[in-house]
Amino acid sequence: MANSETCCSTQLIDGDGTFNVFGVENFMKEVKLAECGLSYAVVSIMGPQSSGKSTLLNHLFGTNFREMDAFKGRSQTTKGIWMARCAGIEPCTLVMDLEGTDGRERGEDDTAFEKQSALFALAVSDIVLINMWCHDIGREQAANKPLLKTVFQVMMRLFSPRKTTLLFVIRDKTRTPLENLEPVLREDIQKIWDSVPKPQAHKETPLSEFFNVEVVALSSYEEKEEQFKDQVASLRQRFHHSIAPGGLAGDRRGVVPASGFSFSSEHIWKVIKENKDLDLPAHKVMVATVRCEEIANEKYVSFVANEDWCQLEEAVQSGPIPGFGKKLSSLLDICFSEYDAEATYFDEGVRSSKQKQLQEKLFQLVQPAFQSALGHIRSGTLDKFKEAFDKTLKGGEGFSVAANNCIGSCMVQFDEACTDVVIEQTNWDTSKVREKLLRDIDAHVATVRATKISELTSSYEEKLKQALSGPVEALLDGANSDTWPSIRNLFRRETESAVSGFSAALTGFDMDEETRQKIILSLEDYARGLVEGKAREEAGRVLIRMKDRFTMLFSHDSDSMPRVWTGKEDIRAITKTARSSSLKLLSVMAAIRLDDDDTDNIEKVLAVALVDSSPNSNATRSMTMVDPLASSSWEQVSSSKTLITPVQCKSLWRQFKTETEYSVSQAISAQEANKRNNNWLPPPWAIVALVILGFNEFMTLLRNPLYLGVIFVGFLLIKALWVQLDVSGEFRNGALPGIISLSSKFIPTIMNLMKKLAEEGQNPAANNPQRTPSKSSYNEGHAVSSSASSNLTRLDNGTEYASPLKDD
Repeated sequence: MANSETCCSTQLIDGDGTFNVFGVENFMKEVKLAECGLSYAVVSIMGPQSSGKSTLLNHLFGTNFREMDAFKGRSQTTKGIWMARCAGIEPCTLVMDLEGTDGRERGEDDTAFEKQSALFALAVSDIVLINMWCHDIGREQAANKPLLKTVFQVMMRLFSPRKTTLLFVIRDKTRTPLENLEPVLREDIQKIWDSVPKPQAHKETPLSEFFNVEVVALSSYEEKEEQFKDQVASLRQRFHHSIAPGGLAGDRRGVVPASGFSFSSEHIWKVIKENKDLDLPAHKVMVATVRCEEIANEKYVSFVANEDWCQLEEAVQSGPIPGFGKKLSSLLDICFSEYDAEATYFDEGVRSSKQKQLQEKLFQLVQPAFQSALGHIRSGTLDKFKEAFDKTLKGGEGFSVAANNCIGSCMVQFDEACTDVVIEQTNWDTSKVREKLLRDIDAHVATVRATKISELTSSYEEKLKQALSGPVEALLDGANSDTWPSIRNLFRRETESAVSGFSAALTGFDMDEETRQKIILSLEDYARGLVEGKAREEAGRVLIRMKDRFTMLFSHDSDSMPRVWTGKEDIRAITKTARSSSLKLLSVMAAIRLDDDDTDNIEKVLAVALVDSSPNSNATRSMTMVDPLASSSWEQVSSSKTLITPVQCKSLWRQFKTETEYSVSQAISAQEANKRNNNWLPPPWAIVALVILGFNEFMTLLRNPLYLGVIFVGFLLIKALWVQLDVSGEFRNGALPGIISLSSKFIPTIMNLMKKLAEEGQNPAANNPQRTPSKSSYNEGHAVSSSASSNLTRLDNGTEYASPLKDD
């Protein structure tokens, strides 16, 4: 027994098949196994000789199994079955290192030890590690398929199967992803299970009832030691609490108590030893398998290290290599020839099988380089096509003709380049790469076609926008009975012109009729959408348009001159005409009428409901019929063509009338003010009353003519004040504002008149100082009278209002 600080180990079964009873009992005492009860696990490993099983166990579990010395050659290291306790793993885990299979040390008189040990491992272990080379996956002999098949069959007959986890450890993993290797292993195990004769009770029992299959992959220990150790450390974590639910052996069954492990193991080995059905294949086949495997591995390693291959592999990553196929074919020929020369004396079947496996490994190795070479050819051809296609299109050649010519020439170049990279030993097909190239070219052509068609469509849409937007807006602004017929004619004319040119331009794009019609229809839809959008835009401003039209017609005459409300105009008729025109605009904007069959009675309904109605008629109609505008849709007009609903029309008209009533009231006020200003004479009855009542006063004036002079002078003064204050102008804005304005101007105006009279009186005195006082007085009064008279004359002629007493 060998002990260390971290673990202890013992040989459970020696190379002759003898069970070490004494050693196992001492081992159990040393590790205190009897105290564990059911809380322990047993792990074993099986696999080909010199495949690194002991090395793996020592790194994985911290054991001290003897490892092969690579410098002394490949030979049997582990004899029989060794057992040790794993260091630092809970619960207590026992690991068994089995003698390797396919060992050359056992000769033709083999006693089927490897099958016996494999069966023993399956019978006592909770977890069985199956150590195998990555390149053995999919093989028959090296992958232990016959061994597993025989072991499964005998186990079903000799023992009651327990739940065991088969953990396949793939060594020296290559570039092939684990996701691709795992399904192959699972399929192989399933096939083995399906082919095993089973007792009647287990005829339909699935593999998962007795075995859990797990797969892990490890890098090469010799070539990638650090990576190997990291992966082993990650795998070690899975053995912690392995018997807990969800662990590697969490669903095991039929566990033997730890105190009876030695007796149970000894009994199982006795049953296996007494069974004579475990036969090994012929010795020469085993030797051929091992030796041919070694030769194939040597040639594979030699090829991987070959300088010419390394240079070729590195160079092909950066770009195409002339003569790539011939160079690589030559290297493969040399490798296969060397294998044939060294393996020629071994069993033909095994030699051919291993040669095929070597070919598969080498083909798998060189395939990425081959794909890279094809990829360079594909990308280069695609770039040439894009350049040639773009140049041809700029030269003015038709799209379809240019595409077909460029595709044909580029595919010829691709096929010629592919012959230069084909490897003679393989039958790899380049059609998939060719198909991908064609797909890429078609995608590029489709992209360019879509871009060109999009540019063409945009140009024709812009032309339609310029041809329709402005004219449609102008026609809708001057809405009348001919608006929508004019818009229809404009729309039809411009659309037909654009579609004709667009259709002719599409003929060079080599598209099916359905697609062509779809694109043309989209242009027609754009034109229709343009007109309808403009109509909806104008409908949103209909109230402003109505008010502008009303203002224009109400405030201007037929000659477009501003109206002066003199009192002769019929404001009611003018208002009705302006409102009718605005209502016409509302009826035109209420619905879209782009189609010839678009007929409606919107104008009539609006006229009856809004213009031709009176309060009495409204009351009568409300009693006899429903309001025609109390609806959200028009008769004979679909909702998609409705711009303004009846309810909205009614609301708009109410708002329109409210906002235009001020203009009408202002016109009426101006007309009435004008009439008052022009009618300065009192009424006839007032004149008669004045004559009758003022007869006595009139006779008094005749008897005293001096009163007439005083009255005349007073009249002149009042007339001068009237003109100076502009009384009629002040009262034009209303009585109260006129009174306030006149009251503020009255005193200053009186003072101004008195000042002027004073100045006029002083001028004659200054000019004639020698005159007598009486004469001077007479002249002064005459001057005042003459000045007043002249000023009155000027007021009557309307030539001067600012200074009524100014001297001529």
